[in-house]
Amino acid sequence: MRQERRSGSPWENGSNESFNGKLRDELLNGEIFYSLKEVQILTERWRREYNTIRPHS
Repeated sequence: MRQERRSGSPWENGSNESFNGKLRDELLNGEIFYSLKEVQILTERWRREYNTIRPHS
């Protein structure tokens, strides 16, 4: 039996919404990107810090 995935509402996906908010607040809102390569480099740098250095609540 195949189950359909539903996106749900934001309060049903709390960890995703938290991650998206942090990504937006800490990276995307504070930068002006001039190339795709710059976006890739800065996003990877932010992702590494997020996953290795910072504690998650």
